[in-house]
Amino acid sequence: MLPIQNQINRSGLFCDMTVFSPEQREAHIAAIRQLLATVRDAQELPDGYALRFAPDSEVFFKLAEFISGERLCCPFLNFDLRVEADAGPVWLRLTGPEGVKEFLRLELGGFGNDVIWETDARIE
Repeated sequence: MLPIQNQINRSGLFCDMTVFSPEQREAHIAAIRQLLATVRDAQELPDGYALRFAPDSEVFFKLAEFISGERLCCPFLNFDLRVEADAGPVWLRLTGPEGVKEFLRLELGGFGNDVIWETDARIE
C-alpha cells in the first residue's frame, strides 16, 4: 500500500501526504523507493527500526532530503542519522510512539524490499 492519501492504521498513527503538492508527493514517493532499494540491513529496535546504508555521500544527502520531507507528513517520527567513523556505514533510525513499528511496516513496506521489515535482528 502506498501512502498517497491520509492512511490510518490500527495504531492510530497516520501519514498526511496532503502536506505536499502533487509534484512534491510524487518526488517524495520516488525518493523513498530509491532509498529503500539501497538498504543493506535492517534491525528492529524496541520503538522502531534501524536501517543501514552504504557509506556514500549521495546516500547521506538523499537521507537528509527524505528526513526533511518525512518529518512534515509524519511529525510523530523521530529520525536519527548516524555516520560511522572510518568510512563506516550510514544508519537511519526511525523511532516513535507505541505502534510505530506496525506503522512503518504498513506504510514503507508498500514500497517493496519487504525483507527489511521481516528482520529478526534486534537492538535493545
